[in-house]
Amino acid sequence: MTTENKPPKGKRFEPGQSGNPRGRRAGSRPRVLVALDALGEGEAEAIVLKMVEKAKDGDAVAARTILERIWPARKGARLTFDLPVVDSAEDLPGAVAAITRQVAEGEISPDEGATVVTLLEAHRKAIETSELSARVAALEERMTKK
Repeated sequence: MTTENKPPKGKRFEPGQSGNPRGRRAGSRPRVLVALDALGEGEAEAIVLKMVEKAKDGDAVAARTILERIWPARKGARLTFDLPVVDSAEDLPGAVAAITRQVAEGEISPDEGATVVTLLEAHRKAIETSELSARVAALEERMTKK
């Protein structure tokens, strides 16, 4: 390959320049989706009614499809665990110890324990922020009285 035929060194596109500057307009939809919308226009209600009818007749796939759309699965399961009341930063070590004990005894999974400890960490930050705000307010009040 000669030097004339080599592609230029560096980036293929200049910063801020699209690979296809005359591409699809913002907000436009692909032709396939437009065509599907046209096919289903006015039929959505009939389709839903037919799916409900099938579900009532025992079609498990239809029932699952309907339920997934109107009653989506939870992202996480409910978790039951023991946690002491945390009113101050001094209460946090006991709370973390309680979670660690429950993980060690198999009452909750390590992932669940880590999630709860993350929540306790956020709670600690909130407590510290609140306490710091109160201290700053008290200092400002003392300074204005002098």
